[in-house]
Amino acid sequence: MNKERLKNLTRGMCLLPALAIIAPGFAGSPAAPAAEKTAGMPVILDTDIGDDIDDTWALVMLLKSPELDLKLVTTTYGKADYRAKLIAKLLAAAGRADIPVGLGAGGPDGIGGQEAWVKDYDLAGYAGKVHEDGVRAMIDVINASSRPVTLVSIGPSTTVAEALRRDPGIAAKTVFVGMQGSVRKGYEGGPVCAEYNVKSDIPAARRALLAPWKKMIITPLDTCGLVRLSGGRFRTLRDSPDALVRALMENYRMWAKKATTGEMTESSVLFDTVAVYLALPGAKPLLEMEDLSIDVTPEGMMRVAPAGKRMSVATAWKDLGEYENLLVNKLAF
Repeated sequence: MNKERLKNLTRGMCLLPALAIIAPGFAGSPAAPAAEKTAGMPVILDTDIGDDIDDTWALVMLLKSPELDLKLVTTTYGKADYRAKLIAKLLAAAGRADIPVGLGAGGPDGIGGQEAWVKDYDLAGYAGKVHEDGVRAMIDVINASSRPVTLVSIGPSTTVAEALRRDPGIAAKTVFVGMQGSVRKGYEGGPVCAEYNVKSDIPAARRALLAPWKKMIITPLDTCGLVRLSGGRFRTLRDSPDALVRALMENYRMWAKKATTGEMTESSVLFDTVAVYLALPGAKPLLEMEDLSIDVTPEGMMRVAPAGKRMSVATAWKDLGEYENLLVNKLAF
């Protein structure tokens, strides 16, 4: 999702202490919920998958969360054909061709670091529905739902802003959950900055982040920018026999330009997974959540301002290690 995040593989980062994982749950970790056929919360994922790899992790996490009923996945910020192929191939690997794919705003052309994984994939062969107008599909899903839809936004807001332009009324029917911005900390805990999703399309970000959503929750860099799996946690996923996790690892291998998955010892920063966590029903005991009034400046900076949009902001971790355990449990078991 974030070109600036590509630095993750080249910056020297200290590995977390290895953790031997020999059972489906870690000490003190909640076990992955049992899959149920009961209807979960209706969700749309809007993603710029195919740039940074964390969008792929987030999609797999969402597919592994039976509490969430994924109704549609839309692309955003251009490269729609490439992004849609990635989404469709992952959905097929998960056996979820019931989930439609929507080509979002920003144009169809362009590729990225996972192109090798889909170079021979024909989107026309996807057994599910592919909407050429993903913006219209987003609007229709929201308006047709008998319950509020949760919109998980993990890319620049190009598609979401266009949906709001066409039908402003969707905001009142939607819970917006986003990986967006920087409030008190920036990348890797550094100074506050203009975060990629916001600064890539500032007019769209301002339209989306200041819209009158039914409810609004975000994870800025303050929290999502600190998530990285290493040691036993990462090895559990790297060596998993699960077909969808294997597809995830192969995507990561190609993105990271490694010859084999065995060369990989840790993940990149998994920004977008935190947005999926925030979309799950129930309390979020692992995060410090604050209700803040947030404005977006013309330069793409977030600031706390009395006249800003009121939203719930994940500003700090109470237990980052336990979140990483939860993430591994969600994905692997």
